[in-house]
Amino acid sequence: MTTDTHDIDIRLVVLDMAGTTVADGGLVEQAFAAAARHLDADPDSMLDHVRATMGESKISVFRHLFGDERLARRANAAFEEAYADLVDGGRIAALPGAREAIEELTEQGRTVVLTTGFARTTQDAILAALGWQDLVPLTLCPADAGGRGRPYPDMVLTAFLRTAAADGVRQIAVVGDTSYDMLSGVRAGAGVVAGVRTGAHDADTLRVAGATHVLDSVGRLPGLLAP
Repeated sequence: MTTDTHDIDIRLVVLDMAGTTVADGGLVEQAFAAAARHLDADPDSMLDHVRATMGESKISVFRHLFGDERLARRANAAFEEAYADLVDGGRIAALPGAREAIEELTEQGRTVVLTTGFARTTQDAILAALGWQDLVPLTLCPADAGGRGRPYPDMVLTAFLRTAAADGVRQIAVVGDTSYDMLSGVRAGAGVVAGVRTGAHDADTLRVAGATHVLDSVGRLPGLLAP
């Protein structure tokens, strides 16, 4: 399904980070493996689920994998520490054209919000490593939206409420690289739900999850939304 964006006045753009605007390079899987080993678990037995649920709140993934709140919290803490170490080691980078796309969207008069399934400390570390602390007016993690991450629409709707940038949810564009990003946009009622092919899931998976558009990269987004 493809929506004609010229019929929709998109005022709020909710962008995912890892895999959409930020190069992942397998860092999420590496951090998950480190967390599993920290709990003496076999990471190989978990990776299929991790890949299928890319974009979901990480604590939710660990709750499913371990079935115990205490173990899930220990694993999540180990994951966040491992990912932070990778970020500190210079292993994080913006995807080509991502910053420029965000700046162009802003110049078009749109409000841009960055969202993630990571905890706030990890999100802040990524933003600092990229020099993006002041790039957008609002960044959100699941805890900022009541604790539920994707595929729930909570972060998208929190962006809508906190920015007051749009008159209705149809004026929102949700953009990400995973099926859960797409589902969160569909459930929020966003007018544009765009998948990008720079991350976890392929075009078919994104379309099945409800993508109205599939782009080669986020760099194509300003052109898609331009009048």
